[in-house]
Amino acid sequence: MKVSVLAFDLSDNATGRADLLARLLAPRYEVEVVGPRFGDAVWRPARDGAVRYRALPGARWPRFGAMLPALARLADGDVLFASKPRPTSFGVALLARRQRRRPLILDIDDWELGFFYRAGFWGRVGRLLNLGNPNGLPWTWLAERFVARADALTVASRFLADRFGGILVPHVRDTEAWAPERFDRAAARARLGVGDARVVMFLGTPRGHKGVEDLVEATAGLDAARLVLVGANADSAAARRWAARGHVKVVGEIPFDDVPRYLVAADVVAVPQRATTDTLGQVPAKLFDAMALGRPIVSTAVSMIPEILEGCGVLVRPGDTTALRVALGRLLDDPASAAELGRRARQRCAERYSFATARAVLFPLIDDLASKFRLKRGT
Repeated sequence: MKVSVLAFDLSDNATGRADLLARLLAPRYEVEVVGPRFGDAVWRPARDGAVRYRALPGARWPRFGAMLPALARLADGDVLFASKPRPTSFGVALLARRQRRRPLILDIDDWELGFFYRAGFWGRVGRLLNLGNPNGLPWTWLAERFVARADALTVASRFLADRFGGILVPHVRDTEAWAPERFDRAAARARLGVGDARVVMFLGTPRGHKGVEDLVEATAGLDAARLVLVGANADSAAARRWAARGHVKVVGEIPFDDVPRYLVAADVVAVPQRATTDTLGQVPAKLFDAMALGRPIVSTAVSMIPEILEGCGVLVRPGDTTALRVALGRLLDDPASAAELGRRARQRCAERYSFATARAVLFPLIDDLASKFRLKRGT
């Protein structure tokens, strides 16, 4: 049986969730990720990995309308799994199901409208008028109205479950493949050129709601510490500004499969989410990267993070750079306590946020849906 995972923009970092779904399903099904590509290439961390991708170049309305039938034909699986309620993933999946009847699962890992709402009234007005963007505010709002048309729904946080319903499938990691002892910490630190410095690491796409500016300020006051930002666009103005700070090292995007080889170098991993409409429903995937590798984590009390890190991580108030600096400093100054925190984080990840736990939910869901559709066709 083939599963087509539909992503809304294969050049965007949102491809990460589609890539994860494909990896989860690959042991049992033939899986392919399909969708439009609005940038020049498939998102760098997902490119050349284990997942197969097929893309068509994206376009704005009205040209995008002419592409819809071809995009729908890319989704030729027996089961459709749309990543995010966006017009160019879920909308295309609805059209593909209309072309050929088969089960359609919608996966929601972010509150997509929250990304548009953070700009206030006039920002929303401007986005509402941007009708040429096929994933703009008006079209994303419309796509959200059709969520109930999916045959099944999976969500990545409790906020999303409360808003949309569905089965909770958080971001997860392959805790067996990502066992810390598999990776050479000394080689990782040598690759980064950090010497004997104590390393605070942020790994991911450094957008505003992820609190990177707060982290840069917080780590400026830590003695003998380096902040390593992995995953930034090194040519961006923000990355150049951060790199100009003496304590910050910026590393560009890396393949997803290389994440453990960098993250294992960290003494502490920081996930300083801000409290915005972007983050209400969001659970950062980078939390589970760090947990799987047994890294001690300092994060903020936003969304499901307190539940996930209860007893195995340190939480501070979002946006409080002083509290963030103090929490990071305490872990850096007490390696034994930090190591114990990392050990408990890895144990929590293995018990609740592993590939095995997610597959125990997803495999029966897909098999049951496929079986019901086969019975319908037989009557």
